[in-house]
Amino acid sequence: MASKTIVRCEQVTKTYASGALTVQALRGASFSLEAGAFATLAGPSGSGKSTLLNLIGGLDRPTSGLVEIDGVDTRALDGTALSKLRRERIGFVFQAYNLIPVLTAAENAEYVLLLQGRPEAERQARVREVLKSVGLEGLEERTPRELSGGQQQRVAIARAIAARPALVLADEPTANLDSKTAASLMELMETLNREHGVTFLFSTHDPALIKRARRVLMLHDGEITHDGPPETVPHS
Repeated sequence: MASKTIVRCEQVTKTYASGALTVQALRGASFSLEAGAFATLAGPSGSGKSTLLNLIGGLDRPTSGLVEIDGVDTRALDGTALSKLRRERIGFVFQAYNLIPVLTAAENAEYVLLLQGRPEAERQARVREVLKSVGLEGLEERTPRELSGGQQQRVAIARAIAARPALVLADEPTANLDSKTAASLMELMETLNREHGVTFLFSTHDPALIKRARRVLMLHDGEITHDGPPETVPHS
């Protein structure tokens, strides 16, 4: 039985204009991502990784081309419908964590479930489950300032997976962490992928993290220049 396609991009371009200056951030990117994938967008700063993640996540719209998420063509969606798609089918893990400072770890993890209007009993059960799965049992009532950077990023991952999205997008999720904490976070993401079937697409320029993906999409100057397992990535 064929795997379900979660992401489909066809000839995606993104052009930014500022006065007389035009920057083409993406130049005809095409690829598909299947359910259960553990894939990375790799490449140097300015290669288009964050731009492509933002387009896939519905945080921005392409200049041209198709972005389809879990079978939904995002071109057909207005702003309200696009927000609903993000809320229900996509989890986000940001480089800067983006936790709400006045909320506890549990309340941050619960936030998307509240937006979805889930019943209280379901929200609490899900939050307990996800915080335990990311190794934060016993820290539920701590606010972000009472947690280390690695623990804050684990809360961000818990928030991303609490709503059981079709896809989790992580933009340079280990960039603000030391190498030991970064490796621990990657192990967590691998475990969630392997044991719970969470589909991950993350961006990085760290060779150590690139090696841990099962599929690597290399970007250079807005184009996908390589697509394959880590061992096939050409050395610069």
